[in-house]
Order: sequence, then C-alpha cells, then structure tokens
Amino acid sequence: MKKFRLTISTKIIAGFALLILIFCIIVINTTVTVSRNNEVIADSRALSNSVTTLKDFNTLVIRNQMLVTNWVYLQSDEKGKAALRELHSATFPKIRQELNIQMEKWEGDSINIMRTKWALGKMDTLLQQEKLSIMETLVSFEDYQDPMTKFTAEEGIDSFVIPDTGEILDSLNVVIEAKKEDDDNAKDDIEERSDSLANATIILGVGMFILAIVFSFFLARSITRPINYIKNIIQKLGRGELPDDQIQTRVSNDEIGEMSAAVDNLVSGLRSTSNFAENIGNGHYDAEFQPLSEHDVLGNALIEMRNNLQSVAEEDKRRNWATEGLAKFGEILRQNNDNVEKLSDEIISNLIKYLKANQGGLYIIDSEDMDDDEVMTLKACYAWDKRKYLDQRISKGDGLTGQAWLEQGTIYLTEVPNDYVSITSGLGEANPRSILIVPLKVNDEVYGVVEIASFRNFETYEIEFVERIAESIASTISSVKITERTQSLLEESTNMTEMMRAQEEEMRQNMEELQATQEEMERSQRETEDKERIITSTSVFFELNERFQIISTNSLITPMLGYPEGELNSKMFQVIAVDDSQLEKMRNTIADGNPWAGIVSLRHSEGAELEFHLSAGKSVDMSTNSDKYLIFATRLSS
Repeated sequence: MKKFRLTISTKIIAGFALLILIFCIIVINTTVTVSRNNEVIADSRALSNSVTTLKDFNTLVIRNQMLVTNWVYLQSDEKGKAALRELHSATFPKIRQELNIQMEKWEGDSINIMRTKWALGKMDTLLQQEKLSIMETLVSFEDYQDPMTKFTAEEGIDSFVIPDTGEILDSLNVVIEAKKEDDDNAKDDIEERSDSLANATIILGVGMFILAIVFSFFLARSITRPINYIKNIIQKLGRGELPDDQIQTRVSNDEIGEMSAAVDNLVSGLRSTSNFAENIGNGHYDAEFQPLSEHDVLGNALIEMRNNLQSVAEEDKRRNWATEGLAKFGEILRQNNDNVEKLSDEIISNLIKYLKANQGGLYIIDSEDMDDDEVMTLKACYAWDKRKYLDQRISKGDGLTGQAWLEQGTIYLTEVPNDYVSITSGLGEANPRSILIVPLKVNDEVYGVVEIASFRNFETYEIEFVERIAESIASTISSVKITERTQSLLEESTNMTEMMRAQEEEMRQNMEELQATQEEMERSQRETEDKERIITSTSVFFELNERFQIISTNSLITPMLGYPEGELNSKMFQVIAVDDSQLEKMRNTIADGNPWAGIVSLRHSEGAELEFHLSAGKSVDMSTNSDKYLIFATRLSS
C-alpha cells in the first residue's frame, strides 16, 4: 500500500485555508456587529432626541403655569404676557410638531404614544381655556379692577390651570422615564456588542498568530525565502494591515507560485474592498468596485449596501425636495389668498425657479364667464416673450392648454414642435426639450391651467409635485371666488347693523321722538328679518355671545350637521369647529368689527368633517347692550 504523501501544495493550502477562514470570520463578525451597532446607535439617537423634546415640553408646561398665574396676579408684567402669547402661538406648536415627527419612530410603544398624544391634546385644550377665560378677559386696567372678572380669572387658575398642568406633567414624567430606560438599554446593548467584538477579534487574532507560527516552523525545512516573504505578508494581514508593496506574484511553477498568486490577489482585493468601504462611508456611492469573484461575500455585501444606501439617499433627497416645496408654496398661498393677481405672480415665478425650469404661464378661468363660452386668461407668466401676452385668452379645447382644461388631465410633451414656443435670452433663442401642462383642479372642477417649459426633461416625482401644488392653487382660487361672491352680502349686513346702532343712539338722546324712531326700527327690523329669512333658509345660522358661546341656531342645523335644534345652545363654537387656528383668525377679524369669510370644516354630530363657507360679522345684542356675533354657514358641494 502506497504511503500518503503530504505535498507542499497540500500543506500551504491547508494552512492558508485556515488563516483565510479565520480572517473571513473576523471580517464578517466585524461587519455584522458594526452594522447592528449602527442601527442601535440610530435608535439611541432618536430616543435621546425624544427625551430632549419631552423635557422641553415638560418645561413649557411648567412655564405656562407660571406665566398664566403672573398674568392674573401681576397686571404690569407685560414681558411675561408677551412670553405667554409667544408660548401659545409659536413655542407649543413647534414642540407639538417635533413630538409628532418623533412619535412616528416609536415603533411598538403605543402606550407612550397615546400618553404623549393625550398630553398634547390636554395642553392644547388648556391653552384654549386660558385664552378664553383669562387672557381675553383680563386685558385692560378696568378688567383687573373688576372684582367679578378678576375672581373668575383667579378661579380658572385653581379650577383648570393647576389641575390640568399636574395631569400633563404626570403623564409626561411617565413617558420621559420610559424613553430614558429605552435609551439606557440601547446604550448597554451597544457596549455589550462592542465588548463581544473586541473579545472575538482578540481570540481569532491570537489564533491566527499561533497558527502562523506553527505552520512556519513546520514548513521551514521545505519552504525557502519566497515563503518567508509571503509569511511576513500574512502576518501583516493577521494584524489587520494591508501591505503597501506588491508581493511576488510568481516565484516558481509549483504550489509556491500558485500560493503567491493567490495571496497577491487577496491583498489586492482587500485593498480594493477597503477603499470601496471608505468611499461608501464618505458618501461616494458612485465609486467603482469589482468583487474578487461572484462568490465574494464581503464584496457583494458592500455593493448591495452601496446600492441600498444610494437608493435611500436619492429617495430621501426627492422626499425632502417635495416636502420643502409643499411648505414653501403653502406659505405663498396663505400669504396671498386675498389677491389673485399677486398670488398668480408669486406662484409662477417661484414654481419655475423651484423646478429649475425656464419658462411658464398661469391661466385662470374668468369667474364672470359661467356659460359654454367661458375662457381662461393668462394671469401671470415667467420669462414669456413679451408682457402683452398677459392678455392672452384661451377657450376650452383650444390648443394643448385648452385640451388639458377640457380633459382635466396632465399633458407632458418631450418632443416639442419647433413652432410651439421658444425660450429667449439676450444671446438668442431655442426650443424647450419638454412641456408640462397641469390643470388646476379640485373636486373635479378646473379653475385654471399651469404651463411650464424647460430645456430638460422632468422627472416623475417633479410632475407629481406640480400636480399636488396645482390642487392647492385651485383650492385657494376657489376660496377667493367664494369670498368675493359673499362679500357684498356681508357688507350689507354690516351696514344694516351700523344703521341700527345709530338709531339706538338717537333714541337715547331724544325721548320725545321715541314713537317715531320705534316705528322706523320696526320697519327696518322687518326688512332685516326678510333678508335674514332668505339667508337662513339656505344657510345654517349661528348667533354667538361675546365669549363665542352659541346662543341660538336655526332649524337647518339638523339636516346639515345632524344636531337637534337647541342642542348646541350654551356650548362653545369650538365644539363643532375642526381647525382652531382658522377659527381664531375669524374671531380676531370680526372682533375688530371687520367682516370675515372663508372655508371652515365643521364636525357633524356623527363625527364626519364637512366643509362650509362661513360668513361672519359683529352685531349688538339690544337686550344686554353687548356685542354678539352672527355666522352664516353654507355647505360646499362634496
């Protein structure tokens, strides 16, 4: 029987196979542990941010109690009052927005999410009560001197400010402690994984070192200088070093030469892998990399990680771009919702710049043309050939712009005819590469069209962004048109109220003309009732006192909102209003004696949110000689 012969090739393959196996274990273990640590670090960072924001909210609650107490007991503390108003209008909304964003990352923690949302809602209700019962009642010096007013405000401190503040703080403290515990657990997990990685690396490193020594001694008699040279290279790899010099790729035409080539390929591959990983860490996702083979686990894992990170980064970039754009144009719409001309100029100029396009126009359907011959007028443009084109009028179905109006759909062209439109500058002119035409549509009704030309093609997410912006523009235009239609009726009601005030003053000054004045008022009252009867037969009518408390409603409250007639009496109007900020804006406007009109969502008795067009104004309650508010709500078609 022939004796088994262990060749040099077999020895080297066996030795290096073990070394490479241990090295791969180190690399894989390090990669997995670092990846898991990065995930835990990200979670810990999010938890730390949540704890910071919760503490800020906790401080805000305490500060609110102090400021509102100072408001009641320190009349001259104007600095504290300004701070309380700032807390109501800016500080609390900002903290609420940050908490809502961070709560989205609290996966599997529904209890603390519910507690936080409850605290936010409780705080919002508390601020509303403070504003109505304290901040709006204790304003002037006379208010502080009025014992009843002062007593009511002081009672509010004891009845709801202090108890509600305590409940909010108790709930927040529970959430803060829970998040601190989660943060500590995450940090402990990171420390434990790091210790395990260090121990495993040391053990495997020591094992590689011992194995290298044993094999070098065992093969010393059969391996000459080239093997000693390769041994030095392997020792460097065992310490995690990559040699800068190129090893001998071919020493002889035997196992030693093959081993030398294999080590050479390994060093080159690890150097390339290291450089590629460094580029990924620095955010250079376009770096080139070729794995050692199709079975290169580390190399292929790095490529897959690079592709995933690149995809996520690109998606985040697009999402952030769209979010910033929606916020930017939402602010433009809010600031210019009473002037169509200025709104059109601001929208088209900012839209072209934000899309990095070159030319555009905004068409709006004329409100006076409500028949089959209605047309669109070019209200604003950007980089148009001549300013006179602002008088351009387009009928439905006329050209691509009119066709987008007719079909109520987006038109996107990438092959633009030479005579369609040209983009000019001081150096010349050229045809655009793409044309985007989007109708301004909301609730299946078109209010205009926006047309954009560019030297580049639009991405899909950019087209979707323009379509979303177009819907917001249409909604704003719809609101402006409804406001214009109801403005005349509101002005008439205001004039009638002023006339009745003048008549009442004349009654007090001249008692001898009481009978004549009374008859005149009765005639005016009948005229007013006739007009109000016409209005209240088509609109829900609300009569409110100075505290914005419902005094009475008409019978349309039942078919439109589902409440029995009289059920809402003595309740605050905020009970059925959905958007408190818009309600506050309406209240401030009519409290100054100015009429107000706009779109407001009201809450049906069954919980549904319905859109109404509200017209509101200020009047006088003759029986109590105090101010009252009249609101007419017309249901918008869904």
